[in-house]
Amino acid sequence: MNAPARLDATPRLEDFPYRLTDNVRFADLDPNQHVNNAVYATYFETGRVTLMKDPSYGLMPSGVTWIMVRLDIHFRAELRWPGTIEMGLGVVKFGRTSVTFDQVVFCEGLCVASARSVSVLLDEATRKPTLLTADILQKFQPWLRRGIEAP
Repeated sequence: MNAPARLDATPRLEDFPYRLTDNVRFADLDPNQHVNNAVYATYFETGRVTLMKDPSYGLMPSGVTWIMVRLDIHFRAELRWPGTIEMGLGVVKFGRTSVTFDQVVFCEGLCVASARSVSVLLDEATRKPTLLTADILQKFQPWLRRGIEAP
């Protein structure tokens, strides 16, 4: 019998269906000459926003927007400049009004940070959470993290 997977097990980039690359910027560094911890939130934001705001994916119907309500980051290794990063994102859970993502940042094949984030669908007029529609749920299916079953 296999032991259950540890929650902090090292992620594999191939388990994340949505991927993009970016550069580590000199401005990302702190006085310790590695990427500052706060910058990782920006890397993770870039992954989420690039996916969700791309009109070809249909994840932002008219009259709604997404807001992030939670971000838990696990810092795994130092990241330095110069360098190129690979970011991965995969859906791991749907709530009534929310989507939970696992996200990663890799550099030269090493996972330097991982995160779990939760975004809530918000009605732009009322500024209140709104239910995920069947259409939105269907459009997220290609972005399920490997090993996650569709709802």
